[in-house]
Amino acid sequence: MDREAEIFQSLADSTRLRLLHLLVRRGEICVCELTDALGLPQYNVSRHLRVLQHAGWLSDRKQGKWVYYRIKPELPLYQRTLLAAIAELEKHRHDLKEDAARARQRLKLRRGGLCCVGLVSKIGAATTSKSRNLKPRKVGNTR
Repeated sequence: MDREAEIFQSLADSTRLRLLHLLVRRGEICVCELTDALGLPQYNVSRHLRVLQHAGWLSDRKQGKWVYYRIKPELPLYQRTLLAAIAELEKHRHDLKEDAARARQRLKLRRGGLCCVGLVSKIGAATTSKSRNLKPRKVGNTR
């Protein structure tokens, strides 16, 4: 498959559009922050991030146990134009608005501009009251 076909094919999935939308709007984001914002399993988010990275949309960096993804800054004009169109989709897609609101809430948990929490369960609708409790997910044996 040629490079341009791979780039366009990578956009043919709702989850990947949602991921690109958040990365365009918010900049560099940790995998666990993306997972919580989209409300999807981590393995699913990671798989879609790999597809986008392989297609040339993303770069990543590892810091400690966290992996941060961002849009590659050196994209050609046609790809930057596609990203601008994806950003505009928020005006027409309610799911993108909800993702952005959850991401906004999740990114408030950062310390020093970095993720420090890991996965958080039940962020809840970002439009509810500020008294919402953010609790870590239970991991492993709960006995």
